[in-house]
Amino acid sequence: MKIQEIYNLAINKGIEADFRGKEGVERLLKRKKEKYEKLSEKEKEEFDKEALENPYLDSRILNIAEDKEIKRVLVGIDIEPAEVLLAKEFGGIDLIISHHPLGKGLANLHEVMELQCDVLNQYGVPINIAEGLMKERIDEVARGVNARNHQRTVDAAKILGLNLMCLHTACDNLAAKFLKNEVEKKDSLIRLEDLLNLLKEIPEYQEAIKIGAGPKIFVGDPERRCGKIAITEITGGTEGSPKLYEKMANAGIGTTVGMHVSEEHKKEAEAANINVVIAGHMSSDSLGVNLFLDELEKRGIEIIPCSGLIRISRLDKKQGRGNIELYNV
Repeated sequence: MKIQEIYNLAINKGIEADFRGKEGVERLLKRKKEKYEKLSEKEKEEFDKEALENPYLDSRILNIAEDKEIKRVLVGIDIEPAEVLLAKEFGGIDLIISHHPLGKGLANLHEVMELQCDVLNQYGVPINIAEGLMKERIDEVARGVNARNHQRTVDAAKILGLNLMCLHTACDNLAAKFLKNEVEKKDSLIRLEDLLNLLKEIPEYQEAIKIGAGPKIFVGDPERRCGKIAITEITGGTEGSPKLYEKMANAGIGTTVGMHVSEEHKKEAEAANINVVIAGHMSSDSLGVNLFLDELEKRGIEIIPCSGLIRISRLDKKQGRGNIELYNV
C-alpha cells in the first residue's frame, strides 16, 4: 500500500464507524461543498480544500518524503521529535503514524467537535442545546490549540526524510463504535461494577490494569445502578462542555463512559448525579488504533508500536480472525 491508500482506508473506516452513519457524514460534506461554492475567489484560495472530502480534519497526511510501497510502520499515541529520531535510529521505517493530531491536524482539532453534538442528540439531548453549549467549548479549544507549536514534529520528519501522518478521530470512531456494541449486547449491566467488569474483559484495558492505568469509576460507586449508558466521551476531538451534564441527566442518561475527565467536568457530573466511568486514555486510544492497524496487518504491513500504544492484534495469523495477540517491542 502507498501512503495515500493507507490514509484513505483510515478515513473510510472512520466513516463506517461514525455514529452519524454514512448518510450523516455525506450530508456534512455536501453542506461544506455548498458553502465552498458560495465563497469568493480569494476565500476559495484560503479554504482548506481537504475539508470537502475529509470529515476528520484532525487526521492528515503531514509529510511525504518518499512516496513508496509501505512495508513497516512505526505507530504511537503521541509522536514527537524524539519518536521521529527513534524511527531514524531503528531503521527501515517507511511511515510514522501518530494517533494524536499534529501539524495542520492539531490546528484543526476543534473542527471535529461538532460530532459530539450529533452523538449527544442520539442519546436524547436536543440538538439545539447540544450545539449551543458546544459552541463555547469549540471556540475555547480553537483558541487553545492556536498557541501550540503545531509543526514541531512535522519539521523533524521533514529534516530526517520520514513519511508522517496522524489519525485521530478516524480511529477514535472505531473505539467508540466497538465500546457501544459491547455495552449494548450485554443485558446484565445493572450496576457500575458490571460495567467496569465488562471493560476489564477487553485486552487493551487488561494490559492497562497491569501498569496502573485501568478502567476506574470517577463519579459514583460500584453499587450504583448504571441507568442509560452513553458512549459520549470517546470520540469527537476532546472533552466537550461541562455544562452538558445537566442536559444529559434531563435526557435520561445515567452513566457516561469516557477516556479521561477533568476536575471541572467531574464536579458538574456529580452535581447532575451522572456516573462517570473512565476507561482510560492511552488504552482507549490504543483500542481504536489497533482496530485500524489490524486492517494494515491484513495487507502485510509490519507494525512497530511505541509511545503509549498497547498493540493488540485481533487477527489469527493463519485464519485472519479470532486471535488476540499482544505485541511487545
